[in-house]
Amino acid sequence: MKFTLRLLAIASAFTALAVPAAHAAEEASCKTVRFADVGWSDIAATTGLASVVLEGLGYKPTVTIASVPITFAGIKSKQIDAFLGYWNPSMTPIIEPFVKAGQIKVLDTPNLVGAKYTLAVPAELFDKGLKTFNDIAKFQKELGGKIYGIEPGNDGNALIQGMIDKNTFGLKGFKMVESSEAGMLAEVQRAGRNHTAIVFLGWEPHPMNVQMKMKYLEGGDDVFGPNLGEAKVFTALPPSYEARCPNVATLLKNLQFTTAIENTVMVGILDKAKPNAAAKAYLKKNPGVLDGWLKGVKTFSGQDGLAAVTASLK
Repeated sequence: MKFTLRLLAIASAFTALAVPAAHAAEEASCKTVRFADVGWSDIAATTGLASVVLEGLGYKPTVTIASVPITFAGIKSKQIDAFLGYWNPSMTPIIEPFVKAGQIKVLDTPNLVGAKYTLAVPAELFDKGLKTFNDIAKFQKELGGKIYGIEPGNDGNALIQGMIDKNTFGLKGFKMVESSEAGMLAEVQRAGRNHTAIVFLGWEPHPMNVQMKMKYLEGGDDVFGPNLGEAKVFTALPPSYEARCPNVATLLKNLQFTTAIENTVMVGILDKAKPNAAAKAYLKKNPGVLDGWLKGVKTFSGQDGLAAVTASLK
């Protein structure tokens, strides 16, 4: 009888070991979630949305503003935990060496589909005949020999500079003007008011698509990709992060945005609202998106994630 009881006790012990806990507490270091933002309002919007949710779960998100190359270097050195803005294919040449070296992990499922990223012009200029990449050189004088990009180190700027360096589409005599998203858009708006010509980097999601009369240029498939630079946006992490902070990683895998969601949040940001404030306002009006985002996600202390975040929005 004692032998039988001993066997049962041993079997029970092995069974307990084989069944994982419903929620194993994460390391204390996981409580701070360090995001990177490359200065684009769409990345500010998605990072704001993720940050508001994490705060509701009891985490402490932080945001570092950095260029694309510095962001990827930060993930490599594990100083950045997550970047929600890897635009594929435009950023692929920059991130690919890190991925191949096993220094960055890109989550399998994109957090956004249906994006685009290529050169654009005011609708008025499009109607005058600047409709394709091949037409840019024909308007060199009107354009002042300039193509407007955004912040230094950006992948789109690199694509523009590559066209100039290689004389693609006859652009050898052009100069790329580096600025910032806000600076570039200010130039576009000024050109619109003055009815002057300008070529600039355009993308969607972004309120520019509804706030300005603009057109995307055809014919840049070999540079920006087909279908007007059609893109998917992915999340990048340090390779060890999923194992070390599985609860946060589950949330990051669940995050699915749409161009409509991002456009709405970005309007608030461009109206000078802080990203987290604009994100919280959106989530208060649209709490249904949380159901999918928080599936299988707990608070930092192991409680029901959806209930906690919903309560935090009130």
